[in-house]
Amino acid sequence: MKILVIQHKMIGDVLISSLLCKNLKKAFPTATVHYLVNSNTLPVLENNPFIDELIVFNEKKNKGLLKLIRFSKEVNKNQYYIVIDAYSKIQSWVNVFINQATKKISYKKSGRTFLYTDNVIKHTQPESHLGLAIEHRLALLKPLGIEKPLATEPKLYLTDKEIEKAKNSLKEHLVNLNRKTVMISLLGSDESKTYPLDKMAQMVDFLGLNYDINILFNYFPSQKNQAKEVYDQLSAETQSKIYFDLLGGDLRSFIALANECDLIIGNDGGAINMSKALGKKTFIVFSPWIDKNVWATFEDGINHTSVHLKDYFPEELKGLSNKKIKKQADRFYALLEFNLFKEKLRKFLNLHLK
Repeated sequence: MKILVIQHKMIGDVLISSLLCKNLKKAFPTATVHYLVNSNTLPVLENNPFIDELIVFNEKKNKGLLKLIRFSKEVNKNQYYIVIDAYSKIQSWVNVFINQATKKISYKKSGRTFLYTDNVIKHTQPESHLGLAIEHRLALLKPLGIEKPLATEPKLYLTDKEIEKAKNSLKEHLVNLNRKTVMISLLGSDESKTYPLDKMAQMVDFLGLNYDINILFNYFPSQKNQAKEVYDQLSAETQSKIYFDLLGGDLRSFIALANECDLIIGNDGGAINMSKALGKKTFIVFSPWIDKNVWATFEDGINHTSVHLKDYFPEELKGLSNKKIKKQADRFYALLEFNLFKEKLRKFLNLHLK
């Protein structure tokens, strides 16, 4: 039996949807599981023992309906028995429509139900600490009789060589290995998902002035100027604890470095999701337009906790769609002062650093 799982787009989505592959292999050990993902997300799937083959979608090469149809016809040649569409947008709709699988599963959406044999209704409130992002994906397994998932946590798989390389990198940068290490998720995927840099500096300075720790900044080389903008606002004491140029040269190197950290703090995004998949403890500052119920995965107030503008000023966001909030992200972010959640962060840090 061949099964195809589809998840286009971002790293966090692809990592979480890899849970479907793991559950399918555990439930049907003799099945062959293929995972269709965008090419930029491949590093988070390396060495995953629950994926038999990766079907790689290159967004630039397959741009346009005709190319998408051609790609989908090639995928259909694998003769899948089951297709699970965890993306459920036009890129996957074309693929599902062309695919001749006996069973096709996705979320129930108006005007698209004819594409699937099973349409799963999304619930609006989390039913567990897993969060809606995970609960919704696991619900896609129910039409296959998997009512109780056998795995609920996405995982990343590092090699011994990658781990050793990261450890050597820490030594080369003279990181104090007697102290705990905190990684800062300094920047979001875009400005609308990035806590204002002056407020981020306040948060980082709070860490540096109150805790004897190592601090790593997570940023791309192209974002160095923004990272420097935060660094320049910090006290000399905090700056002395930051290893500013200690970066992973690529995504796998970042994952290996994150594996050497104890905590990750900062903006929601791929870095946070990858760190959770490594078993790291997290404190997240959510963008005002992101639905915390969906992405606050494993939220227990102890190992994983977060803050959102809605926690403090729910009336400001009442009746507004995420799209409208996103257009005014700067205005709403301005309301989320660091002092609002400083004590919550202190409690988290005291629990894990002292």
